Amino acid sequence: MKYNLDKGCHAVYNLRFHYVACVKYRRKVLTPEISDFLKQVNLSVAEKFGVQIIEQETDRDHIHILFASKPQIQLSKFINSLKSVSARLIFRKFPEVKKQLWGGHFWSPSYFLATVGEVKLEDVKRYVQSQGDQEL
Repeated sequence: MKYNLDKGCHAVYNLRFHYVACVKYRRKVLTPEISDFLKQVNLSVAEKFGVQIIEQETDRDHIHILFASKPQIQLSKFINSLKSVSARLIFRKFPEVKKQLWGGHFWSPSYFLATVGEVKLEDVKRYVQSQGDQEL
């Protein structure tokens, strides 16, 4: 297997992760407009952390993100920022969403995070890209 290696001052690494977050109560609020806005917010947060979002796609009630990280990044802080910043900005820009998500929470408190090392990156990319293709 050939890795695409990233380099730092004192390290060579290949850290890729698959992250999934669900909307609270699995409410189907991720319309195309909200989804596009969410993706832009995620890119902005990732840039501030020095994280590269390789692919991201939503379904009506969850998002999949494939990202590359540096070893110095504390993943829990990055994910917390993704969730908190996106929730705050979505509620601000789309106040009608608050009616479906009472209690001031946009995301479920739990999430899924896995390393992507034993699987071909292209296979994971295709999987993430296929999200949202199903008819609801």
